[in-house]
Amino acid sequence: MEFWKRFASNRGGVIGLVLLVVIVALAVAAPLLFPVSPWKMVSRPFLPPFENAKFWLGTDTVGRDVAAGLAHGARVSLLVGLVSTIAALLIGIPVGALAGYFGGWVDDALMRVTEFFQTVPSFALAIVIVAIFQPSVVSITLAIGIVSWPPVARLVRGEVMSLRKREYVEAAILQGLSAPQIILRQVLPNAISPIIVMASLMVASAILLESSLSFLGLGDPNLMSWGYMIGAARTVIRQAWWLSFFPGVAIVLTVLALNLIGESLNDALNPRLSRRRS
Repeated sequence: MEFWKRFASNRGGVIGLVLLVVIVALAVAAPLLFPVSPWKMVSRPFLPPFENAKFWLGTDTVGRDVAAGLAHGARVSLLVGLVSTIAALLIGIPVGALAGYFGGWVDDALMRVTEFFQTVPSFALAIVIVAIFQPSVVSITLAIGIVSWPPVARLVRGEVMSLRKREYVEAAILQGLSAPQIILRQVLPNAISPIIVMASLMVASAILLESSLSFLGLGDPNLMSWGYMIGAARTVIRQAWWLSFFPGVAIVLTVLALNLIGESLNDALNPRLSRRRS
C-alpha cells in the first residue's frame, strides 16, 4: 500500500501507467477491433486520415489500413520488448550474482565475458545475429536479449557485492546454507528494486531496437510492426506523411510511458534517493 502511495505521488508515473494500459489494451483487442489481416488491401492507396470513417487513419501505399497496422504492430513490439527483457534478465542476473558473490577468479572470468559483449556495438551485434538466423520474431527476440544482458550483470554484481558482507548473509553462512540458497533467499530479494527499475527501461530500449531492425528490413516478414511501417513509408514521406507519423508517435508514446514508469518505480522503491534529489 505504501509503495502505491509513493508511486501515485509521481504524476509522470501515473501518466505513463495510463498510456501503457491504453497501449496494452489496444494490442490485446487488436483481433477484435481489426479482425481483417493488417496485410490485406482494404481500400485505395494513399487514403488520407479522417477522410473515411472505416479507415480513420488512412491507408498506406498499397491500400492497407494504417490503424489495423498500428494495433497489430503493438502486439509485436510489446511482445518482443517483454520477452527479450526476460531473456536478458535470465542471463544477466545469474552472471552478476555469481560474479558479485564469489569474487576472485569467478568475478574476473565472468566480467571479461561481459566486457567482450559490451565492446561490440549492441545494434551491430543484433543485426549480425538476426541476419545469421534469418529475420523472425524469435531471432529478433533472441538477438535483443543477447545484446541487453551485460548492463544487468553489472548492476546485479554491484548490488550483490554490497550485500554479501551484511550481517544476515554472514548469519546464513554460519547456519550452513549453500551459496545458491544464500543468493536466492537472502541476497537477490534485497537487490530486486534496482532490477525492476532497469527492466522497465530495458523494455523501452528493446522496443526501439526492434523498431530499428524492422525499419532496416530485418523484421519478421509475416508480422506487422511499427518499425516496418515507418521503413515502408520512408520513400513517400512527402506524399503521405501519416504513414510514418502515426507509427512514429506510437513508438514515442510507448517508450515515454515506460521511461516515466521506470522513473516513478525508482522513486517509489528508493524513497531515500528521491528525497535526496528533491
